[in-house]
Amino acid sequence: MIRLEGVSKTYRTQAGLHTVLRNLNLEIPAGAGLGVLGRNGAGKTTLINIIGGAETVDQGRLVTDAHISWPVGLAGGFQPSLTARENVKFVARLYAEKEEIPMILNRVRDFADIGEYFDMPTRTYSSGMNSRVSFGLSMAFDFDYYLIDEVTAVGDPQFRNKCDIALMEKKAKGAGFIVVSHDMDIVRRFCTQVVVLSSQGLRHFDDIEEAIKVYQNNG
Repeated sequence: MIRLEGVSKTYRTQAGLHTVLRNLNLEIPAGAGLGVLGRNGAGKTTLINIIGGAETVDQGRLVTDAHISWPVGLAGGFQPSLTARENVKFVARLYAEKEEIPMILNRVRDFADIGEYFDMPTRTYSSGMNSRVSFGLSMAFDFDYYLIDEVTAVGDPQFRNKCDIALMEKKAKGAGFIVVSHDMDIVRRFCTQVVVLSSQGLRHFDDIEEAIKVYQNNG
């Protein structure tokens, strides 16, 4: 379970204080899929970052006992002078037992399918290769919730299909998803409820199609 109680977040800008989230209350049950819709600047990524622990709240609190992923497919955390193998090993030391690390390395290497580049510095990678490794790394761990922020599977149709299958397998195991996407097909596949963020606050919907209609009409 993830619960946000009276959460507010404000940033300092050159124009003054800008409140992105104001007194937000939300509960995400175990195994649920939550879609987060809203126009640019509505606070979608801020919400994801708060849930994932990348940002703190100014007011209110986040309550959870769940293991929550980093945003799936995010490659920004890789150390560019290290190889994919070395980057994966570093992350695995944080999230897994020592004896599990070889298995995780094999999982990520096989999933990414970048051949000998797996043992070359990630600074030599294309953005697509970075995303392949990052997506594979996200799938190598069993989290209670997976954060999906505007992710679109990279590569050819075969690899995109591999990504879809991996996510569906996590869903079948009971994992929850928190999805930020402009792709309504992704929202339909992985979400059981939707919130629409706007300058007026948050609206919660159990009816996915109703939420999509409201978002597309006025956000």
